[in-house]
Amino acid sequence: MSADVDIFQRRERVKKPGWRKALPWAVGAAVLLAVIGGLAYKYSNTGESLETPLSTLPADDRSQVPKTAKLEPEARHVAREFVKTAVARKNLRAAYPLAGPMIRQGQTLEEWMTGNIAVVPYPVDLVEFAPMKIDYSYPREAQIEVALLPRDGANVKSQLFIATLVKNKQNKWQVDAWVPRSSPMVPSGSENNGGG
Repeated sequence: MSADVDIFQRRERVKKPGWRKALPWAVGAAVLLAVIGGLAYKYSNTGESLETPLSTLPADDRSQVPKTAKLEPEARHVAREFVKTAVARKNLRAAYPLAGPMIRQGQTLEEWMTGNIAVVPYPVDLVEFAPMKIDYSYPREAQIEVALLPRDGANVKSQLFIATLVKNKQNKWQVDAWVPRSSPMVPSGSENNGGG
């Protein structure tokens, strides 16, 4: 038994050739270089020039503000009808053609009729007497501010809204944006502000 143990204890270390010790390091370095080279090849040249092309044509200057124009009575009428229908959530079918593409957001009439639309609702009282202030008016676009009073019994305050009106390809005015002028106040005692 002691002879067997003695053989294992006297066993000499086998010497590996130098290239076998360096082989894992060489393979690792080759793989790393291949990855770096592949990334450099892939991302170094997109084939698209980032330089601005030169041209002899005059610049297309679109910075000019169009001449102001008097707000057409039809635009005011469309805004009032939009408030009576879309904002009040009454007769949404009549509101659909009054809504511009930014408000419709690609919705079909069927989707629009669900009432889940990009129009901030408000319990409107008499729209005929709602004051409207023109912020700007151009031949194909206008922005107005509309002051609304709530109907009796509604638990909201009067509110000022901003409406952007645009003319479509058929030369008809549409409401393309409808937003409150300021964010609504959060009532005290609401869960959102830590009240009880």
